Amino acid sequence: MKILITGAAGFIGFHLAKRFLAAGTSVFGLDNLNDYYSVDLKKDRLKLLQQDSNFHFEPIDLADGVALDAYFKANEFTHVVNLAAQAGVRYSLLNPKSYIDSNIVGFANLLECCRHNGTKHLVYASSSSVYGLNTSMPFSVHDNVDHPVSLYAASKKSNELMAHTYSYLYKLPTTGLRFFTVYGPWGRPDMALYLFTKAICEGKPINVFNHGKMRRDFTYIDDIVEGVFRIVSHVPADNPAWDGKNPDPSTSPAPYKLYNIGNNNTVELEQFITVLENALGQKAVRNYMDIQPGDVPATYANIDDLIKEVGFKPSTSIEEGIEKFIAWYKDYYRP
Repeated sequence: MKILITGAAGFIGFHLAKRFLAAGTSVFGLDNLNDYYSVDLKKDRLKLLQQDSNFHFEPIDLADGVALDAYFKANEFTHVVNLAAQAGVRYSLLNPKSYIDSNIVGFANLLECCRHNGTKHLVYASSSSVYGLNTSMPFSVHDNVDHPVSLYAASKKSNELMAHTYSYLYKLPTTGLRFFTVYGPWGRPDMALYLFTKAICEGKPINVFNHGKMRRDFTYIDDIVEGVFRIVSHVPADNPAWDGKNPDPSTSPAPYKLYNIGNNNTVELEQFITVLENALGQKAVRNYMDIQPGDVPATYANIDDLIKEVGFKPSTSIEEGIEKFIAWYKDYYRP
């Protein structure tokens, strides 16, 4: 296996690279180190990865098709995991073009490189946000998802459609992973757990959207990474039983597959904050607010396919996960 991880300086990419390095695999990483959030945090992640001689890094942007193509031709990757993307639901309302450049143009460049360089399996990050206006719980990969409520979600749905096209036309095996609210050490500073922890430590109020009634399937980073690690070597095959009269969105007559990776448990935001308060030993000052544009009230992952086909079920409780995050936060930031 010769694996490329895009977005290697990002939250999930960093942890996934560590997992493959621990297994003795040579890891090639790309990242454009953009300033959507702290570049120093990204560089600190990279410093840890670069302590392993099996990690090789190049600062390439997926939108730069020429540089990406040259890198693929020079290295001939057997497996690719795409975690490079412009993240964030709310930021997509402010800077939509960045989502087109990174998540659409960049992904198209990556598909072309995989197609022309013999990649055996492309695994890519989708998102629970693709479920949009769906209210049937838990969210299933077998359900239709044609009503996104943010450009970020639309870009991730687009990735799934683009991947299917390449799987069908060029027999490129692709697997899309819909991640559910990932949290943990080295997490992004724009995410709720980080924002809440920072504010509580500084004695500042926290913004609690949808008046604390928001529900999320919070999934600890180690569970996400273990799922991805196993799926990389679980290459999808054509599904001869696929029926065009009753099309299943999660599979295809092409080598294409979708999975949810979530904790299979939905937690109300108010409960999540209470667990955080208990772990910190400090009370939060809550600023209750209405739900924001682009947000959905609840997420909840059906992971039956993940359990049945991959043999993996996330199991980290929010109590355990939040405790580990706080230990990292205090060690890294010294609040």
